[in-house]
Order: sequence, then structure tokens, then C-alpha cells
Amino acid sequence: MVPRYSRPDMTAIWTPEARYRIWFEIEAHATDALAQLGVVPQEAADALWAWWRTDPVIDVAAIDAIEAVTKHDVIAFLTWVAEHVGEQARFMHQGMTSSDVLDTTLAVQLARAADILIADLDGLLAVLERRAREHKLTPTIGRSHGIHAEPVTFGLKLAQAYAEFDRCRTRLIAARADIATCAISGAVGTFANIDPRVEAHVAQKLGLAIEPVSTQVIPRDRHAMFFATLGVIASSIERLATEVRHLQRTEVLEAEEYFSPGQKGSSAMPHKRNPVLTENLTGLARMVRGYVTPALENVALWHERDISHSSVERYIGPDATITLDFALARLTGVVDKLLVYPARMQKNLDRMGGLVHSQRVLLALTQAGVSREDAYRLVQRNAMKVWESDGALSLLDLLKADAEVTAALSPAEIESRFDLDYHLRHVDTIFDRVFPKRAD
Repeated sequence: MVPRYSRPDMTAIWTPEARYRIWFEIEAHATDALAQLGVVPQEAADALWAWWRTDPVIDVAAIDAIEAVTKHDVIAFLTWVAEHVGEQARFMHQGMTSSDVLDTTLAVQLARAADILIADLDGLLAVLERRAREHKLTPTIGRSHGIHAEPVTFGLKLAQAYAEFDRCRTRLIAARADIATCAISGAVGTFANIDPRVEAHVAQKLGLAIEPVSTQVIPRDRHAMFFATLGVIASSIERLATEVRHLQRTEVLEAEEYFSPGQKGSSAMPHKRNPVLTENLTGLARMVRGYVTPALENVALWHERDISHSSVERYIGPDATITLDFALARLTGVVDKLLVYPARMQKNLDRMGGLVHSQRVLLALTQAGVSREDAYRLVQRNAMKVWESDGALSLLDLLKADAEVTAALSPAEIESRFDLDYHLRHVDTIFDRVFPKRAD
């Protein structure tokens, strides 16, 4: 976790204090259930909660000092609690194993992290929809392979991003449900020394589902899917960030990140306005994706359990969620304040002498009886002259002067294929598919 790329609400989930508070709640709720089943005295559960209601300070240093001797984090915590609760604390952790506490805690933390990330996505989606509707009919050039293709609108670019992040949200909701499971099943997951009703009670109190078969640890395919989902979201962030970076290039300059008063782009060149936020997002996306492979490798544990996954998750749990939270917030800010230049978009559309309309002429020729091969040859030979002139020549003028073309199409018919609005006539249909139906 790097403070520079962290936000407080997400970071708070992963502090030692927050972790120990979840540990206590698991132990106390389990003791409640054990008392209801008559396994331990009710006084034991009452003593735990009575101490907890004093809102004790979690002394991380003291717990660490005990762990330095025990070499076991859960035992260190239980020892520290017992020092404060007293004799009744001996009934804690009856029939439980450390993984019951650790895995259930991680489930709580990842579920809480997912809730923040879902809210982040909601914020991003709201901004994307607003800007997409704002530029719904702002014409711009669509590019394939980085080369001018045919006209689109800037609103469509943002609508595509909206649809992608909406899918990300759906996946994250499913991943949250998948990860939010509770396992209180004891050594090797057989419930030999603890009643399954204890697990059900703890799960209900913590808002978790019951893990059907825990084998002492919660199966790591759940975690793998969770982190893979975060990786996909990160890739979607990078896709939109890369689009902004390309659009900000000097020779394109159709959109750019907001450049605040007093901001500096370069220590050497005062004129620079660099896409630093989206470049940063590209790097952060690489980091989040980098946590996916270790999560996948954690699935193959030995037999009923080992702890090869543990050290991995101590890294990737906090780092992936904290980084993605920051990245989503940063991308939301980028889109919200993005500077858009419609006049430059139109200038770029017009730059190549009408080449963007070549397909319409091709289709018109075939509909007029020219074979597709000949139609392609006729349009391409004129288009290449425009291309090689760097847009100085006009495709429309060249086609109207080409006898083979005018033998099939009149000048008026050729001109009618150079209508920009033709390319935008289905924008409303696409928007209705992407956004909730309502009046613009």
C-alpha cells in the first residue's frame, strides 16, 4: 500500500485495528452461539461483550509483542483479550481453528472493500453518462488501427465506456456475493468439535453466506475470481485512460485532461501539458492486474489446507482494493473535468479530404450494378491520390472527375454519399440500448 495512491475509507478496512475488531466479533458471536447451545456458560459470552462495550483501544503493539513469543497471530490476539476479559475468556475459540477466524475476516474485509468499489463505479458511471449525453451528437473521427476510419460521435465513445463499466459493476456484485462466505468448521472443516449452528449464527451476524465445504480454509477459487474481477476493471480503466492519452496527443488534441491554474507539465519545457493522470492510471492498472496471477496460484493448496496463500493475501488484499479504489476515483475526476474540443474533432474529420466517406461510395457503386471488385478498385485509386496528397486533394472532386465512376453514379448521387449526418442517424438507438430510457 502506497499512501500516494490511497484513500482513507478503503485504507481503514485493512488496518490492524480493523482486522482485530473483526476477529473479536467472530469470536464473541461464536461464543454467543456456543452459550445458546449449552456448550459454554452464558457468563462467558456476556463477559466478552461487557468488555467490548467499554470500547477498548486495540493495542497493536502489545499483541505484536505476544506474537513475537508465540509466533502465532491468532493465539497472540486471544492471549491479549484474555488479559483484559479475565477467567471467562477461556471459553473463547472452543472447537475453532485459526482459519475460521482468518478466512471469515478476509471475507468481511473483501466484501466491505467491494461495497466501496461498487460505489466508486456508480460515481464513474454517473459522470460517464452525463458527459456522453453532453457530447451525444458531437461528431469525431472513429479510428481503427489508429488510422481514420469513419465518423462516430464523442458521446458514443463515452457510451461505450459506460457500457463496459456497467458490466464491470455487474461482475463485481457477483464477485462480492461469491467471496462473502463464512467458515466456522474447525480443523479440516468437519465440525467435529463445533456445531454447524455456530457457523450459521456467525454468518448471519456478519452478513455472510455459509461456506458449503470449507476444508478448514475457504476454497481459493472464490478469491481468484474476486481478484480476477478487479483485474478486468483495471483493464477497463486502462482502456479509457489510453483513449484519453491518444486524444491528447498534440497532432490530435481532440480532448485533454484538465490543466489547473499553477500546474506545471515539465521541469524543462514550460509549454508542456502532459496526460499525467491517465498515464498514472495506466500504471496503476498494471499493478492491479499483477495481483491476479498470485490469486490464481493460491487455488492449488495442499490437501485440506496449507498457508502458502496467506502471505500472498496479506499483500494483494489491501493493495489491489486500495489501488483500484484510488484509480476509479481518479478516472472519475478525469472524465468529469475532461476538456473536449469539438472544433478540433471536426477539423480532424475534414483533414483527409473526405476519405471517411469511401465506403458509402463503394456501396453505391455496387448497388448501381458495378461488381464489388471493380467498385473497390475505382474508389481506392482515387482515395490513394487523396492519401498521398495528405488531404490536399478532395475525394469528392476526384470521383466526380472519374469517368468510370460517373458512368454509374451521377455527380448528385456521389455528393449525397458525403453526408456526415448519415453516419449519426442511429446514435439514439445505441444510447437507448446503453442508458436508462428517459428524455434527454
